[in-house]
Amino acid sequence: MGVFERYLTLWVAAAIAVGILLGTLFPDALGVLAGLEIAHVNLVVALLIWVMIYPMMVNVDLASLRHIGDRPKGLVITLTVNWLIKPFTMAALGFLFFRVFFASAVDPAEAREYIAGMILLGAAPCTAMVFVWSQLTNGDATYTLVQVSVNDLVMIFAFAPLVAFLLGVADVIVPWSTLILSVALYVVIPLVAGYLTRHALVSRETGEAAVEAFCARMKPFTIVGLLATVVLLFAFQGPRILAQPMLIAMIAAPLIVQSYGIFLIAYAWAWVWRVPFAIAAPSALIGTSNFFELAVAVAISLFGLQSGAALATVVGVLVEVPVMLSLVALANRTRVHFANAT
Repeated sequence: MGVFERYLTLWVAAAIAVGILLGTLFPDALGVLAGLEIAHVNLVVALLIWVMIYPMMVNVDLASLRHIGDRPKGLVITLTVNWLIKPFTMAALGFLFFRVFFASAVDPAEAREYIAGMILLGAAPCTAMVFVWSQLTNGDATYTLVQVSVNDLVMIFAFAPLVAFLLGVADVIVPWSTLILSVALYVVIPLVAGYLTRHALVSRETGEAAVEAFCARMKPFTIVGLLATVVLLFAFQGPRILAQPMLIAMIAAPLIVQSYGIFLIAYAWAWVWRVPFAIAAPSALIGTSNFFELAVAVAISLFGLQSGAALATVVGVLVEVPVMLSLVALANRTRVHFANAT
């Protein structure tokens, strides 16, 4: 991991502090930024999200799908956990924490928005950082790529209806047109653009080296895009956070429980099925990690920059790295049990 990835939580925490400060000092300027939108899509945020998502999609090699039949157990675990378990457990934990545990501390209308943000995180499996987690566990790189590619294709068709269903259960009215537009903007178009870019790069004499060089050049822009998005969101959320300083901890609690729970489900399943460790670890980690860039973008489109849903998705960024690093360490310490099982 690079310095940025390793200390992502610190950078995000610093961006949160800067955002709250700017929101307090320059509320009028933020009002102007909030007004720059078309069809409920904020143009500034859309640009920043695109800067983050597009390089990730260049890493996705759809040609890897020819290996989809290789060792199918890992793929079955990934798809089942990501699409049939994780979104529903996240919604359930959101209800449990904000309708039961924190019910007396949070306004019911705000609680609905926090639950909505968690649902968006739960329905968006990781696309980029999972390559880092796989590498740190010496996972099978080719098979990880297959898993990510399949997940991205499933996301095109499953994300919108799944989110609409769960938000409906949470008593949130869903504007279908905005939800579908968000999927097109932040999944379909970047995936197509990434595929075309990758194809153009691979066709050069240097092949995969050209892809790696391109992604390396884009990385600083991705970092700036992520941190600028966090600054902007917390600039709008500043007054709410200052009024409720424990709010971030309350949102983080169910997200952390979800992460460890989902990892244990997938990891234990892989152990019972005697899946090799190089497949088992990425299978569990890809379901645990989130495509938070997509969740943030959709939360803003559906609920607005100042919404509790947008805040919840950004808290997901804050807790992601320390939780995932602890799970990587757990996987590496238990590697021998998978070696014995295979």
